[in-house]
Amino acid sequence: MKSAGFRYHDPQRIDDLLSLLGRFEDAKILAGGQSLMPMMNMRFVQPEHVIDINGVQGLDGIHADAAAGKLRIGAMVRQKTLMQSAALRAACPMVPQAVAHVGHFQTRARGTIGGSLCHLDPAAELPLVMLLHDAVLTVQSATEVHQVDMADWALAYMLPAISPDEALIEVALPLAPGWTGSGFVEFARRHGDFAIASAGCLLDVDDRNIIRRAAIAVGGVAQVPTRLPEAEALLVGQPASAPAFAAASDAARKIDALSDAYYTAAYRQRLAGVLVERALGQASKGTDHG
Repeated sequence: MKSAGFRYHDPQRIDDLLSLLGRFEDAKILAGGQSLMPMMNMRFVQPEHVIDINGVQGLDGIHADAAAGKLRIGAMVRQKTLMQSAALRAACPMVPQAVAHVGHFQTRARGTIGGSLCHLDPAAELPLVMLLHDAVLTVQSATEVHQVDMADWALAYMLPAISPDEALIEVALPLAPGWTGSGFVEFARRHGDFAIASAGCLLDVDDRNIIRRAAIAVGGVAQVPTRLPEAEALLVGQPASAPAFAAASDAARKIDALSDAYYTAAYRQRLAGVLVERALGQASKGTDHG
């Protein structure tokens, strides 16, 4: 099946993009096209206007803002570039590790960080990683610019906190987050498939092997990527060891999980616990698994 008819727009500047979004009520932004084009071809979505932002200048860079302590990532940065960026690997070594699970090298060459965050599939890797790292998203319309914390980005299933007249411009991560180890684990039927469940963990462990901070998130389990504050709290002040990780795993199993025709909520809850424990084991080693 092919898509329904639409008008194609090819802006070259951010101002032109935002002007188009303000003028047209039924418009979709085309970035990498890895989600939008299949949905249009299957006629799940039938926009009157498609706005191609591949030619828009200023959306495809990664640079360190030392003054603000942020690593700034343009919304059009390709997933392949995320994997290859030395600056991103230093600030967030989990990103290249997680992106390696995204589809295949052909799709990673086209898919973008902004497209993934705006599509907001609960099984997608990048929303999970950005949530875990407390990313801040810059959203802009023709009349306003504002920031959205990643914790507030997911309103509901595949529904990000962005209006039809707005575009995601930039993603900012802490430049020196201070974590001593990270771990990312995913379970899928085949490599490159959508995750049935995934888990990411960050640990800050002192010289005595005591956990000072922890961040834990799971994807593919609930309707949105989900942080697990109860599991995080159980780890703080404890040795980075198997008993502490098992307690966090038990807490992760309590998540309100999705149930569908393929996997029950109980199965996803069990996976969440197993994957959290494995990711914590990775993070405790303090090595770059990217």
